[in-house]
Amino acid sequence: MSATGARPGTATLDEVAVLAGVSRATVSRVINDSPRVSPEARQAVQAAVDTLRYVPNRMARSLVTRRTDTIALVLSESNTQVFSDPFFASIVRGLSARLADTDLNLVLLAARDRREQEKIGRYVRQGHVDGVILMSLHSDDALPEILAGSHVPLVLSGRPLDGRPVCYVDADNLGGATAATRHLITQGRSRIATITGPMDMVAGQDRYAGFRAAVQEAGHRLDQDLVEAGDFTEAGGVRAMTALLERCPDIDAVFAASDVMAAGALRALRTAGRQVPDDVAVVGFDDAAIAQACDPPLTTVAQPLEDMTSLMVDLLLRRIEEGDDDVQARVCDTRLVVRGSA
Repeated sequence: MSATGARPGTATLDEVAVLAGVSRATVSRVINDSPRVSPEARQAVQAAVDTLRYVPNRMARSLVTRRTDTIALVLSESNTQVFSDPFFASIVRGLSARLADTDLNLVLLAARDRREQEKIGRYVRQGHVDGVILMSLHSDDALPEILAGSHVPLVLSGRPLDGRPVCYVDADNLGGATAATRHLITQGRSRIATITGPMDMVAGQDRYAGFRAAVQEAGHRLDQDLVEAGDFTEAGGVRAMTALLERCPDIDAVFAASDVMAAGALRALRTAGRQVPDDVAVVGFDDAAIAQACDPPLTTVAQPLEDMTSLMVDLLLRRIEEGDDDVQARVCDTRLVVRGSA
């Protein structure tokens, strides 16, 4: 078969070198993006690669560069939560879109318990990925400690609960929750309840802190009967709203710490015969797709997920490619999106 008719992947490094009129080492340097190549040699090699339709042997390349061209998104949640929550789906879509124009692949790893956390730790330490994005951390998660010992570049989605020095990207959860609660207060609502996120997660803590700050700022007493724990699921939102209505039937507003829980709250209010927003106003958090599908459409706090995922990748690539070990934090602004529910 002629050179121009070669099947992709059948040409060898030596054949590229002969056609380009350079040494095999020069071809290797071009393939591995080494700067120690003249522009003329690089151009000749690229032309030969195109002519021969040469495809680099990625396994051999990884032995030289010690790169896998793979990053892992590690989620400390059950598979059910990972694949049913629109927030996680948005993050995965955003990361995939950001990586589309690179040579990097994304693998998704779910750590449901300590055994799986240890398994992921071994996988990372064995060099299967170049870097890790870690999200949905709970206070009892061992993953940060396990991965810290692997010396693999790491970026967290969300502020670390223990304050450890690590790169992270987060939304202004506290500010967003404060704005959501203020909105309800300025509408004249006086019996404002909240369905919190899990309090072993930074998002749950910060969104509750924002609710509490707005209530106290308005001079209202924080009534614990108006606070009910949720779990970032729709079923959890139904349970929490039902409990709040039984305990405090005079509720006239509720801030739910996620849109999925707010959707559950709307279901519980409808079952109880309450009109939204006439009887009870509802505000969620995330501006997930479910927010606009609700009846009425959900007033919510939008996170700039596209910006956040792009920042996470940028920070991780800087650590992978440049060896940048500066600990950097990025907190992205949130904004209130007003719709029919409040």
